[in-house]
Amino acid sequence: MKSADADILLVDDSQDDVDLTLHALRRENLANHIAIARDGEEALDYLFCRGDFVDRPCERLPRLILLDLKLPKVDGMEVLKQIKADPRTKLIPVVILTSSKEERDLAKGYNLGANSFIQKPVDFSQFREMVKTLGMYWLVINQPPVINGATPSKKKEP
Repeated sequence: MKSADADILLVDDSQDDVDLTLHALRRENLANHIAIARDGEEALDYLFCRGDFVDRPCERLPRLILLDLKLPKVDGMEVLKQIKADPRTKLIPVVILTSSKEERDLAKGYNLGANSFIQKPVDFSQFREMVKTLGMYWLVINQPPVINGATPSKKKEP
């Protein structure tokens, strides 16, 4: 895990996908602080200030969660279920970013409260463009809800 105060929580166990996502977001200057969780348990510990993150300020929530489904320890659907069941985190946008083509994953994800479901492109340039578009929408264009009494600040223009 990298950052205690994150704009984005990226939950993915694939180092290649993490590297591509970080490259695309940083290239477009879309997020200054990106926390990375390598499994579902680490993501939940980060969000709920447990385990290694017990000293993290819990009022500092990410503005966006990018969530893979196929994760070690706790799978992505269970992570999503716990995020959306908790009043502290239920309003954080969660984008499922997965290689799954299963219709049941799509339906289950939306039923559990996912804000978006995106299949990861295999092509590098398509992947980069998808992450750029996703970041622009959720971090710049989208109007965030009030979370814990405060609206997360949007990135300031240079």
